[in-house]
Amino acid sequence: MRQLWHRTPRGPLIARLVLALAATSLLLPNAGRAGSRHDKAKIPAVRWDEQRPGCTFSRSDDGKYRYGMWYEDVGITLAVDSQELEKVHRRHEPFFGVLLDVRYRGQGSLDLGVENISLEFVKHFQVVQTSLDPDSFSEKVQNDADELDHQTALEVEKHPEKKEAKEAYVRAFLKDSAELQEFVGKNSLRPTRLGPGNPETSGWVLFSTNSKWISGWKKQEEFILRVPLDGKMFEFPFKLPPKPGEVMLRRRE
Repeated sequence: MRQLWHRTPRGPLIARLVLALAATSLLLPNAGRAGSRHDKAKIPAVRWDEQRPGCTFSRSDDGKYRYGMWYEDVGITLAVDSQELEKVHRRHEPFFGVLLDVRYRGQGSLDLGVENISLEFVKHFQVVQTSLDPDSFSEKVQNDADELDHQTALEVEKHPEKKEAKEAYVRAFLKDSAELQEFVGKNSLRPTRLGPGNPETSGWVLFSTNSKWISGWKKQEEFILRVPLDGKMFEFPFKLPPKPGEVMLRRRE
């Protein structure tokens, strides 16, 4: 090996190494330039902070925590059920829901879209879920109900002794599915144009929790809701419960 090394001219070897490194550098992404492009494309963020003017926090007797924020002509209120974490696992279709109220006091118009609203599950590998499309979600709920009904009919044929228990479960499932579809159809936040004649809209936004990275809630969960609107990203960091161990009393329905 030593003889081969001495027989190889040093000049050509170095030249070949330089060329190889140069070619490799052309194939690697330029982190500095990529970061610069990303920074330019990034939407400016407006972040909720209880100490910041225009931001509010309250607990209401309907069992919800409310986070409010006004910035320029836009006001957004995020409401989340204090028992939302417990409710997620009791649903046939697991989802996390928040109620949004959006107001606009400008003299022009403002288009509100919902497809890019997202929720970050901070303590679950920072998984980010975009909002569920209400119509597609409702269709999935119906398809799952139909499939369960079909599979149950086949099982009852094979095991008629289980008919009563199986059909009772299916009836409860179909009832829950129908109620969920009705709720989603009537109460989901929809795209809308806000203006002097239509300054406010509200509705529920749902996020799937069906991810291998989201399992087993922590004692206190952390989230970041992001709402792109008016060329800005409105961010709402919140925790459930806001204080460790907090239990919220609610008005009886």
